[in-house]
Amino acid sequence: MSINPRDDIGLEVHPETDQFLRIEEGQGIVQMGNARDNLYYQQHVFKDWAVFVPAGTWHNITNTGHTAMKLYTIYAPPHHPWGTVHATKAIAEAEEGH
Repeated sequence: MSINPRDDIGLEVHPETDQFLRIEEGQGIVQMGNARDNLYYQQHVFKDWAVFVPAGTWHNITNTGHTAMKLYTIYAPPHHPWGTVHATKAIAEAEEGH
């Protein structure tokens, strides 16, 4: 995934899926909480950091740097069918009904 400066992945929750995210390049801020309007956890993250998001946790990652943030995510169990590729955030959101 590539997140442009000042952009984010979009506030989301996966009710039955744990998520692991690893930052490969860039920096940002992670927000998590038990409700859309209660993101009580905030942490600055950087290259080589990992983030674990338990199932049912609202979360977002915002790029606070000046270059694209590169990261990947692993879902358990898988959240998308094998081989899924979203070329842009807009396409991903459209396919997920956001």
